[in-house]
Amino acid sequence: MNVHRSLLSIVALLATGLNAAWSGPVNINAADAATLAQELKGIGAVKAQAIVEYRQKHGAFRTVDELAQVKGISQKLIDRNRADLRIGQAAPAAATAARPAPKPAPRR
Repeated sequence: MNVHRSLLSIVALLATGLNAAWSGPVNINAADAATLAQELKGIGAVKAQAIVEYRQKHGAFRTVDELAQVKGISQKLIDRNRADLRIGQAAPAAATAARPAPKPAPRR
């Protein structure tokens, strides 16, 4: 039983490490605060929330460097994460709503 628990612990640690090592690019115009904090180096919960609030107040970021306008986000922090930062439009609210059912195929 102890061997089984040890193996599960090792698998969990490996999975956590792999997730951190394989984190992908982050769309700063669509990511929520939790995603920003998890995926970006030096961005904790407070700075991530500040990014989301800035985006809600001022609209989508046009460039990655515009992040420097957010209180607590320095150019050095942007440069440190530049390879993982992406600019894209936030998903419109309608896109997250349920899609209508497809039309049935015509009968022959």
